[in-house]
Amino acid sequence: MTDDPKAPAATPEQWPAPARDEATDEPAVTADPAPVDEPAAAEGEWWQEPGLPWKHKPTRSDIACLSWIGAISVYSLVMLPLRPVMLSLSPVVLGSLGYRTGLVMVGALAATGDRWWPLVLVLGSLGAAKFDWVYWWAGKLWGHGLIEVWSGRSERARRRNDRAVRFAHKYETLAILLTYLPIPLPAAVVYAALGAAGTRLRKFLIVDLIGALVSTAGYLYLGYAIGEPAVEMVNKYGQWLWYLSLALLAGVLFYSFRKPGRAAGSTQPPAST
Repeated sequence: MTDDPKAPAATPEQWPAPARDEATDEPAVTADPAPVDEPAAAEGEWWQEPGLPWKHKPTRSDIACLSWIGAISVYSLVMLPLRPVMLSLSPVVLGSLGYRTGLVMVGALAATGDRWWPLVLVLGSLGAAKFDWVYWWAGKLWGHGLIEVWSGRSERARRRNDRAVRFAHKYETLAILLTYLPIPLPAAVVYAALGAAGTRLRKFLIVDLIGALVSTAGYLYLGYAIGEPAVEMVNKYGQWLWYLSLALLAGVLFYSFRKPGRAAGSTQPPAST
């Protein structure tokens, strides 16, 4: 066809033939250009990352709870290399924070005449339960979202956490009390499961504090029963606890630099104290 406006219009016989597929001798189909997605839609929002526990845009409560969990992880890492030194230098402080080794040592000191154990009984009970409410809150906010993050891609961790969730849903009060025993029951998973199941905070705190008080008294009595031999052992090998602390510190630093992606949050709940 010509661009001259005065030229006569082309007849249908003069129209150009459509392109044909050489293989099938059928008219070729021209595909429409694919729509171009906008970068924002393709990348998604930051809060939709798979490693986060929520399924919605986070609120202030979500951010605050996750910040608490991050602070607990940092606290646990800092205390890991300090505990052996504190056991030797200040077992009363260690026991007041709720750590079992410190409680046993305070009980042993009580057998030799030390009188700090009543204060440690109270403070140690509070210290043992100081962070439990955070995991209950996480379960209330996100359901089993945090537990799924802890499970990650490990089938073994998933099965273990699923068993703990079923146990918590079935027994509730007993499950809280059993978290204070030295058994392989992930306490944080139990607390988060109870928060997701709708356990009232008042009931949770009362049962949790009772369990902490009973377990603290039990570890104090264990140390009292051992008595002076435990004190002599710590005094004798106290210098070696410094080397243990340095080794633990080196391990923490190595783990942190090797796994920088876990700095914001661990894939596993913190270990029992």
